Amino acid sequence: MQSLDLNKFPGVELPRFIKIKQHFNRQKVEDIPGEVRKQMEPYLGNLTGKRIAVGVGSRGVANIALVTKTVVDTLKEAGAKPFIIPVMGSHGGATPEGQAELLASFGISESAMGVPVDASIDVETIGEFEPGSPIYVCKSALEADGIVIIPRIKPHTCFRGPIESGICKMLVIGLGKRLGADSVHSRGFDRFAELIPKIGCMIAQKTKVLFAVALVENAYEDTYKIEVVPKADILLLEREAALLEEARSLMGRIMFPKFDILVIDEIGKNISGDGQDPNVTGLYITKCVSGGPEFKKSIILDVTEESHGNANGVGMVDVTTRKLFDKIDYISMYTNAYTSTEVEAVKIPMVAATSEDALRMAVKMCNGIGTGQHKIVWIQNTLELTTMLISEPLLAEAEANSNIEVISGPKSLTFVEGEPQKNLI
Repeated sequence: MQSLDLNKFPGVELPRFIKIKQHFNRQKVEDIPGEVRKQMEPYLGNLTGKRIAVGVGSRGVANIALVTKTVVDTLKEAGAKPFIIPVMGSHGGATPEGQAELLASFGISESAMGVPVDASIDVETIGEFEPGSPIYVCKSALEADGIVIIPRIKPHTCFRGPIESGICKMLVIGLGKRLGADSVHSRGFDRFAELIPKIGCMIAQKTKVLFAVALVENAYEDTYKIEVVPKADILLLEREAALLEEARSLMGRIMFPKFDILVIDEIGKNISGDGQDPNVTGLYITKCVSGGPEFKKSIILDVTEESHGNANGVGMVDVTTRKLFDKIDYISMYTNAYTSTEVEAVKIPMVAATSEDALRMAVKMCNGIGTGQHKIVWIQNTLELTTMLISEPLLAEAEANSNIEVISGPKSLTFVEGEPQKNLI
């Protein structure tokens, strides 16, 4: 692949940078195993000898291996015979091997958990949510004597409603494997606020769902709350709706409402379903949602190893790097887009040879701003929003915010073979 020779564009100078720290609510669960056991205890009756499917998803959930191991061990102690199933729709390339590999990358494997992992993607229909629209549930869950899921509850990236990402979505999209995800996504995100709770309740009612071990995180990727939501409360929806609002209030955010350039070090499926969380960046894939900071140009530099080449989300920015481009697994990425029916996120933006070139390209393409005056926010990813870099023209705004601490700088960035040495600031 050819790249622009930036020597042909003289005068593209970068401002100096400052390292800052944003401060959010730090409350978290200190004893995770103890809290999981305490929450599960009222719902462990009559499980002796029963096979319980424990559903785990594909998102980068804090402490997910520890939570899953505690759930499994607690079920064993109650006399049950738990096994783990991936509940991640079409993720992992929509194959048993890919989904098992994703779980293993989170530390959830047969050897680590001490129970089998059944990654079969076979499904059965349990009815219709509309005429001609089947509801799919994976056979391994239907054949169990009970189903327990471990969802993280959080705002969704593509729609708004009282119920978004969480219990119902994991039942509908995750438990339905690829066919279930396809069936709902084909209706479009503008109907998700209606369909996710409706179908979720239908699945909970018609299957042997026992409870959800619901997780809420704070802005530091720490487990803020663990709450077991039993089947009766899943059907009422009220607890999930309340937990969603709590999760929304805790989310990390960029504390600068308007600037010129957003730089994201990395995107990934372990970070967000869209690679980056548009609730943080404003880079929404659909028109069903809006909000977030305002800026002129944006850059993504890399994709996480945990994404296994699924660079879904790269299409939302203006510039990326050859480093990311060379890692793309198009089958995995396009399967994700094909299932969601949204293709904007997998389009390829301008590709720069290096991270330095990407930054200079974005600066060059911001019109009407004086040399060295570009306001730049540089984050690691949308889960890590505590420490970040900002350019010097944002310093006064940072100093005026009591929730922002200036750590060091301003200093000029040093690049080695086109990659920034940000640790020097």
